[in-house]
Amino acid sequence: MAQVSVITGGAGGMGVATAKIIGRDHTVVLCDVRGDRLDSAAAALAELGVSVTPVRCDVTDRQAVHDLLATAAGLGTIASVVHTAGVSPSMGDADYIMRTNAIGTVNVNEAFVSAAAAGAAIVNVASMAAHMLPDSVIPSGKFPLALTDADAFLAEMASACGIAPEEARPGMAYAVSKSFVRWYSTSQAERFNGSGLRIVSVSPGSVDTEMGRLEEQAGAGAMVADFAVPRWGQAEEMAELFAFCASPKAGYLTGTDILNDGGVIASMKERARVAAESS
Repeated sequence: MAQVSVITGGAGGMGVATAKIIGRDHTVVLCDVRGDRLDSAAAALAELGVSVTPVRCDVTDRQAVHDLLATAAGLGTIASVVHTAGVSPSMGDADYIMRTNAIGTVNVNEAFVSAAAAGAAIVNVASMAAHMLPDSVIPSGKFPLALTDADAFLAEMASACGIAPEEARPGMAYAVSKSFVRWYSTSQAERFNGSGLRIVSVSPGSVDTEMGRLEEQAGAGAMVADFAVPRWGQAEEMAELFAFCASPKAGYLTGTDILNDGGVIASMKERARVAAESS
C-alpha cells in the first residue's frame, strides 16, 4: 500500500519544497486554500515525477480538514502530515491570524490523530516569533481551551493581544498563535504516543518565500542583516528539516520544537545579556 504524506499550505514556498523531497518515495496530498496556486504547484510537481493529489481546503474548516485526511487515507497509509499552512502579520487582522494559525493547527492535528496509523508523524510549523515573547505575556494557561471551546479560546486570545496598540495586534497575534503551535506540539505528545504517533514543531526564522518577504519591512529585514547568519533562510533548508522530522529516521523525536532561525534568537539573547551586564 502506498505511503501518503499530506502537506498543508502546499502551494507556498516551503510546502512545494517539502513535497519535492517527500514526494520521492511517498504519494503526496497537496492542500491549500488558494485553488489556482494549488493547481499550478501540483502540475509542477507532477512534471518532476511526484505522485500528487491536490485538494483545496481551508484549515479553519474542521469538516473540510477531516475530508482532506479521509482523501489521503483512501490513497494509502498516512505516513506523515507536514502542516505549513499559516498566515503572517501582513496578511490580515488579529482574529484571522489567530483563527488560521491556532485553530487551523488544532483542526489538522486532531484529524491526523483520527486518520493516521501507528508510526505516523506530524510536523507543525511554528516560528521564531514563538521564542520572542516573554512568558509573562503568553496566555498559555488559556491554550487548552482551543481543544474544547474554540470561541472561548479566540476571545481569550483577543483579550491577551489587546495589551498591544491596535496597529501592533496582528504581530502580537502572530507571535501568540505560533506560541500556541509550539505549546500544542509539546503538550499533546503523550496523548499522540498513545496512538503510536509522533508530533513535533519546527520554528523557522526569516525564510525567502513570498510570505516571508511580506514581513521584510516589518523588522525581518533587519534580523536577516544584523544577526548570527546574515542571510535569509531558504525554503529548501526548511524542507529538508521538515522531511527528516516526518521520516522514520527521526523515530525517537517527539514532543519538542526545533528552532531553525540562523541564530537570530541566540544572538538576541546574548546581546541582551551583554547589555544588561554593562548597564
